[in-house]
Order: sequence, then structure tokens, then C-alpha cells
Amino acid sequence: MDTILVRYGEIGNKGNNRGQFERLLQRQVQERLSELPSVRVERLSGRMVITLSDADGEHFSRALDRLQTLFGVSSLSTAQSTSLELEDLYRAAIQYVEWHWGADIRRFKVEVRRANKQFPLDSSALARELGAILLRHFERLSVDVHRPDAILNVEIRERRAFLYHQTLAGAGGLPVGMSGHAALLLSGGIDSPVAGWQALRRGLLIHAVHFHSQPFTSDRALDKVLRLSSRLSDYGAPHELWSISVTDIQSAIRKSCPSMLHTILLRRMMFRVATSLADRQQWLALVTGDSLGQVASQTLEALHVLDTATDLPVLRPLVTMDKLDIIRIAEQLHTYPISILPYEDCCTLFAPKSPRTRPQRHEVRAAEQHLDVDGLVAAALATVKLYRDGAECALD
Repeated sequence: MDTILVRYGEIGNKGNNRGQFERLLQRQVQERLSELPSVRVERLSGRMVITLSDADGEHFSRALDRLQTLFGVSSLSTAQSTSLELEDLYRAAIQYVEWHWGADIRRFKVEVRRANKQFPLDSSALARELGAILLRHFERLSVDVHRPDAILNVEIRERRAFLYHQTLAGAGGLPVGMSGHAALLLSGGIDSPVAGWQALRRGLLIHAVHFHSQPFTSDRALDKVLRLSSRLSDYGAPHELWSISVTDIQSAIRKSCPSMLHTILLRRMMFRVATSLADRQQWLALVTGDSLGQVASQTLEALHVLDTATDLPVLRPLVTMDKLDIIRIAEQLHTYPISILPYEDCCTLFAPKSPRTRPQRHEVRAAEQHLDVDGLVAAALATVKLYRDGAECALD
């Protein structure tokens, strides 16, 4: 093997914008593989071809691991390249089977994709020719087009041909950053990291924003969220966390507002603070882990009242998902063991015994008349801390 073929599905349907998507994905592929020696990334029609100068098994394995979590990549294959000369192609097919097919592979078929229409044989003719050559060369092999043990895939491209027999699934979706920037409200629970992953998959570059109630929440709760943001960085999110205190906001709400509205009022204030931060940073949306009807603050009425606290779009990737499906994705992302650590967040500590499940806009606004909304938002923004790579750093 000397190359990796990278395929991208949805990008191929982008019409006149396709080149822009492909260039962004190519840059991200190069960044993911920047630590490997002498990597060349070439764009072909509907494919990228990655050539590693030091094509040993370890480098291939590391490259595949890094590319499988890159959004925009639909699938990958390690492949053997050869020239378009028929004799070279025939020799390469024999060599490929000798090196990569064990004795357990006895039934096979050949599938040819001929992107280069100038190639002298069409797909069917080349498949028949290669099949006949392999049958003559390997006595154990027989053709079985319905139940093969292995398929020799051959792609005829502009300047080279590629042979492979295995395909690995990629992350799919769109390249991160293609859809703009958004703030992810990262609570530390199960849902919000999954929502962040779903947003990344749609090309959104998310920036994690976490609200805390220190000293009532612990440093371990903050560490938990930093670990979650680190996991999301494996999928293209910046390894950063914007941490904001809402302790004063909670104190004001507890002092002046009906207890049954505490949660909805706190979340509205969080939306206002996150919106102000997003305006400063030129992020264009908020992303939350809300799932319709999952808890009292996620009824349709509550979500409606929440959204009136911001003029930004509120994206809820999980809004119609079942909790078990969310947990399944969290387990796949390895965020679930972190999310269930027993360190309470500010919303959990502040939850009333009997929350209003169907709040009305007029009663929420009446309760907010007792709050200095603008002053509380400004005070919360004054507490912003930025963590990059797990360490606090100066604000830009």
C-alpha cells in the first residue's frame, strides 16, 4: 500500500460551491496529518489521494485514525497505485493479491470504476480481464459475484490507477467551519456534548461556553467540562472553553422571583449572556442540547419562552431524539463516562422542587421586572475566563 483514498459524499452535491468545500477539506486533511513525514494531499474528481513518503504500517494506521474523525470524509481506503499501462496494472493486481489476500480468501470478484474515459478498456472489459489473469495465477481462487470473500476494487483515474479491497467508514457531514461559528452551551451533562458533535458534523465551528456557580460548584465540575471540550476537539472544535459565572444571577433570581420560574429565568439569562459574548466574537448562533419534553425546561412552551431572550438562531440538534439514542452516541464519542461523573452543574443545584413546565411569556416577563437584567448580564460577562488546551489564558 502506498496511498489512502479519501471519499466525500455530501460535498459532491454542492454544485458551484463544491470547490470551496473541497479546498477547505483538503486543508483540514493536511492539518490532521501534519505530524506525519512528507504527506502529499492531491485532489482528484470526487476523491483525495494521500501519499505518505514513509508508507509503513504505523504511519498508515495513525493517518487512518486521524482521518476517520474528520467531518467531510465519508469513507477511506488504503490502496496500491500503479500506472495506467495495462501490463503495469495486471502486474499490480497479481502483486496486490499476493501481498494482501490470505489463504482464507478463495472466492472473489473484480469491480472497476473508470473515471478516466480515455482508458482503452471499459469497466466491464477490464474487470473480466483482471479476473481471468487472477484465476490463471492463483489456483485457489474462483469467481463468485454474489458471495465473494473479497472484492478487488480498481479505480481508473486521470493519471493513475488504484487497487484496494477494504473501505473504512468516515465521519461524514461537512468540513468544520464551512457553516460558520456558533456558541455551544456546554453544561457537563450527557446531551450538550452530543449536540456539539452534531453541530460540528454540519460544518459549524463551535465554541464551548460553560456557566458555573462557584463556589457552590467545584473545580472538579469545571475539570469535567474541560475534558468534554477536549473530546469535541478531536472532531474539529477548538480546544477551548469560555467559562462564565452566574452565581450573582442565581442569587438575584432566588431573592426576587417565584421559585417555580427559577430554571426558566436562569436559562433566559444564560441566553442573554451567551448572546452578548457571541456578538463580541461574531458567532452567529447558539447550540444547545435541548430535547423536546425530556425535562421540565424543555417543553415546547419553555423553549418558546427561552428563544425570546435572544435574537440569535437557537440550534437544537437533539430536539426530536430519544434519550437512549443520545446516550448511544455519547458512548461512541467517549463523552458518556465523563458526563455521568457526579459533579453537579449550576442548573442542577438551582433546580426548584416544582418547576413550571408550561411557562407563559407574560408571567416570565413580569418576574424579570424585579431583576436588573442589563446589569446582571454585564456583571456575568466581567467574569469570563478563557481556557485553551485545558489552561486558563488571556482574553483576546
